[in-house]
Amino acid sequence: MATRVLILGGTAQARLLAQQIAPQLDVRLSLAGVTQTPINQSVPTRRGGFGGAQGLARYLREQAIDALVLATHPFAARMPFNASQAAASANVPLLRLLPPPWQPQPGDAWHTVPSLEAVPALLGSTPRTVLLTTGRQQLATFAQAPQHHYIVRSIEALPADLPLPNLTSIRCRGPFSLEDEITLMEAYAIDRVVSKNSGMDSVKAKLTAARELGIPVIMVARPPSPPMMTVSSIKAAVDWLRGLPSHHKCQA
Repeated sequence: MATRVLILGGTAQARLLAQQIAPQLDVRLSLAGVTQTPINQSVPTRRGGFGGAQGLARYLREQAIDALVLATHPFAARMPFNASQAAASANVPLLRLLPPPWQPQPGDAWHTVPSLEAVPALLGSTPRTVLLTTGRQQLATFAQAPQHHYIVRSIEALPADLPLPNLTSIRCRGPFSLEDEITLMEAYAIDRVVSKNSGMDSVKAKLTAARELGIPVIMVARPPSPPMMTVSSIKAAVDWLRGLPSHHKCQA
């Protein structure tokens, strides 16, 4: 079993995996640093980038990492390529922990698009009230459709200079229950939901709420990713780690 593991995290799965294997392994969790007030972690944690694939490969070598687990958000588009290149360069086994994408269920009204940039045009010219659940970093994309009222939830304050004249910001941290989502959508009279297809159970309630309320969803497909060993459950990730040879002793 690998004894020194680096988890590239930022998701609930990454946190739960780290908690589960920490009693037996020397685990380090790396966060990109996008969220300024992340949830407290139970294992040693670093924040910030590595300096691309070369920097990550150097870290793997210097820290004598036995195994690398990629458990970043499915829309962290660059990291899978960096992790793949770094793991190959440092000769470190790599696993991706990734939930399967959501699939539309009976009663869903989905329109799938290849990227967030394709969404504003689909909203149409008639003003709508749109729940954006796509994160705060790409909100400026919707400046080309300023006629809509956008509802955005975020852990941290949104930038003051966003070019969206009709924006409602709600400061809160999920996960949100089905009741929470229905209450929000009814209170603001939401008539469109925009979501990225993360596949994460912790944010799935919004889709159920939209289905029950008959609200169309514009679903952004996942970005491309290089081929790599991938599992969808924490148990499968633990089993994979147990099957790896041990090269390093844990340090006190």
